[in-house]
Amino acid sequence: MAKWTPKHEAPEPLEGPIVPTIIGGTILWFVLFLVQLPFYGWFDDRGQVWWVWTCLAGTGLGLYGVYFVKKRDTAIKRAAAAAEDDEAPAAE
Repeated sequence: MAKWTPKHEAPEPLEGPIVPTIIGGTILWFVLFLVQLPFYGWFDDRGQVWWVWTCLAGTGLGLYGVYFVKKRDTAIKRAAAAAEDDEAPAAE
């Protein structure tokens, strides 16, 4: 079997409002956790408690994601500013 090779370059990744997107997803996971919490007994009776804990895990991972994405966004902005300073002509 021959190895597959791509026929074209991969597209550049999309850059958008990443931090608000991650924050929104984290809030959504937390709201889902809070909505399911009063029904914990119902989930427990049916052996579906993992639904509740999945939402809490999504919240925790989302909080880590917010931290990680903010650091990434700051590093990208810092690198862009450094590149801009390097391109600027020196004042004599």
